[in-house]
Amino acid sequence: MTLDVTQIQRILPHRVPFLLVDRVTEVKVGEYVEAYKNISISEPVFQGHFPDHPIYPGVMIIEGMAQAGAVLAFYTGDMSEEATKNKVVYFMSIDSAKFRKPIRPGDRLDYKVGVIKRKGAVWVLDGKAFVDGDLACEAQLKAMVVDKEK
Repeated sequence: MTLDVTQIQRILPHRVPFLLVDRVTEVKVGEYVEAYKNISISEPVFQGHFPDHPIYPGVMIIEGMAQAGAVLAFYTGDMSEEATKNKVVYFMSIDSAKFRKPIRPGDRLDYKVGVIKRKGAVWVLDGKAFVDGDLACEAQLKAMVVDKEK
């Protein structure tokens, strides 16, 4: 199953410039999601990080993995598009984050996020990000699917 950016926006509440998943290339319900983000010099973050040496921030890589994980959670929860409008995924923790190589404009950041365990609304995910097949970042993410506050 693939999802383009329009379909992703029906699931996630994020919008440009903070929507960090361009396409979902595979979802294995309850197991893993694969997605990617094309990193462009036109990203607003490069105005300040860093103007003469553009490096995509690690926190943005982690957030991209989390957004991919949220797509997996919504699909695994078998929620309709209407139901996802009333839910949001909150970060609970980020553990064992490691940044292996810098991400630069022109790179394609491939996310691979798998389920370590799930208990009710709480998810523990193994997130990895690759560039050209090389591991660039990894982290264990914990998140919870909750009702949006009114």
